[in-house]
Amino acid sequence: GTISLAAAKKAKHVYGIEIVQEAIDDANENARKNKIDNFAFYCGKAEEIFPKLHNQGIDANVVIIDPPRKGCEKSVLDTIIKMKPERVVYVSCNPSTLARDLKILLDGGYRVVEIQPVDMFPHSVHVETCSLLVRQSQA
Repeated sequence: GTISLAAAKKAKHVYGIEIVQEAIDDANENARKNKIDNFAFYCGKAEEIFPKLHNQGIDANVVIIDPPRKGCEKSVLDTIIKMKPERVVYVSCNPSTLARDLKILLDGGYRVVEIQPVDMFPHSVHVETCSLLVRQSQA
C-alpha cells in the first residue's frame, strides 16, 4: 500500500494487489488519513488478480511491482508485456530473481534505463534494488 499510495498522488487511478489482508486494511486507513481516493486494492495472488484486471480492460501506463523473494510469477510478467505500459518499476529484494525476471521483460520489448541498489539492511547480505524499465518504442 505504501508504494501505491505514494504513486496515487501523481496518477489518475492506482490498483494495488496484496496477498495480506491486514496490509490492505492499513493501506485503506492510510489513504483515508491522507485523503486519497483514486485507488482500489485487491486481496489475493497477483498472478491471479493482475491478469483478470487486464482482461477486464484495465490498462496502465506505469506498472510498479514489488514481488516476494521468489520474484514474479510468469503470468504477472506475461500480463505486463501484453499490457504494454510505458514504464515498469521493479522493486526487488533478491538480485537473482530480479535478473531472471528482467530477462523476460527485456525479451518482451523493454529496456533497463536505471538500476539503483538500496542498502535497507545494513551489515547484512540483503539489498533492495529499484529498476526502471521503458518500453522499447518509448526509449
